[in-house]
Amino acid sequence: MAYPERIVPDEEGPGIVAIHLKRYEFARERASGADVLDAACGVGYGTAYLAEVARRVVGVDRDQQAIDYARSRYLRENVEFLEQDVLALDLPDAAFDLVCSFETIEHLTEPDRFVREVARLLRPGGAFLVSTPRVEHTTRRPQNPHHEIEFSQADFEALLRRSFSEVDLYGQRRLQTGRHRLMQRLDVLGLRRRFAFLRRAAPLLGTVPMAEVGAAGITIDRVRLERASELLAVCGGPRRR
Repeated sequence: MAYPERIVPDEEGPGIVAIHLKRYEFARERASGADVLDAACGVGYGTAYLAEVARRVVGVDRDQQAIDYARSRYLRENVEFLEQDVLALDLPDAAFDLVCSFETIEHLTEPDRFVREVARLLRPGGAFLVSTPRVEHTTRRPQNPHHEIEFSQADFEALLRRSFSEVDLYGQRRLQTGRHRLMQRLDVLGLRRRFAFLRRAAPLLGTVPMAEVGAAGITIDRVRLERASELLAVCGGPRRR
């Protein structure tokens, strides 16, 4: 199975882009007029999207090649891209109203250290929006070779509550018909992952294929988190330690 870890919208199909951009859409309202940090911004497409409404957005990533691409493709008057490690950010305390970090924390060897860094950077009343893949049981040996850890809902929330007094959990999932979900539950042998023709059965069951799904075919909400493919937390009340 392929694990695309660096999304470049100019080179990806609409479905993959929609899945990742949906989280930035969720953050957009909170970004209006704000000073925003996009931690592990990748090539910067989400940073630029938030900058359409934010006062200022700083995108940071430890990959110099990604930062170079971001500067060449998405630089705006109110956008800055910096090569930095999210575990040791060279940024002043209480500098941001909003910190976003989507599909980042599972790549880190020290996720707790990262969450503490974010708490340091937020102003009073600020918010931290963070997403990660959802698994039933936390594991330090994920199937995805790019991931260091994958979190259960309970462990993800516990991690965040060590640095934030307020944690609201949401789930992101593709909208599917009941028939499609039933087929997935019955696939106890994981045949869909191994055989592409089975993955292409979604339209026959009334669900838009993953490669073609748009923003309207994806939801982020608080219901049925056990169906979510990703967890998204909105954190407030940073505890500075």
